[in-house]
Amino acid sequence: MCLICQRIELIKSGENPYFVKELETGYVVIGDHQYFEGYTLFLAKEHVTELHHMEAPVKLRFLEEMSLVQEAVSNAFSAEKMNVELLGNGDAHAHWHIFPRREGDMKRHGLNGRGPVWWVPWEEMTADACQIKDPKLKQMIASLSEALDKLIE
Repeated sequence: MCLICQRIELIKSGENPYFVKELETGYVVIGDHQYFEGYTLFLAKEHVTELHHMEAPVKLRFLEEMSLVQEAVSNAFSAEKMNVELLGNGDAHAHWHIFPRREGDMKRHGLNGRGPVWWVPWEEMTADACQIKDPKLKQMIASLSEALDKLIE
């Protein structure tokens, strides 16, 4: 079973502390690490490795819901710009990486916020100091859930 499928099973059993909301085509979760505050993932319910492997109606809905999630992330976490990516090179299960960006969020790398998030070394982005914990995690979940509810209603 892939890592994303394992995370989804934890959501279904009520054991994933990062879970925010279930949508029609996927699950919204706060990223384990918050180098970029508000980093969120949208995990496809269906285990597919590529977007084009989804049936057309599911694929279109998945894209629409991803757009709603990124708008909610932008609203909840006061983003100035959004970076959204569907990669799957590491975890071959369709999932979106949704990064709120702010001016100066990469200054410590001499990039003045102009580079992609992946220019930050992986070890730095996933360092223990960036791991989100309660009570901040609960606050982020509540903020994102509220922002999603406003867009879905």
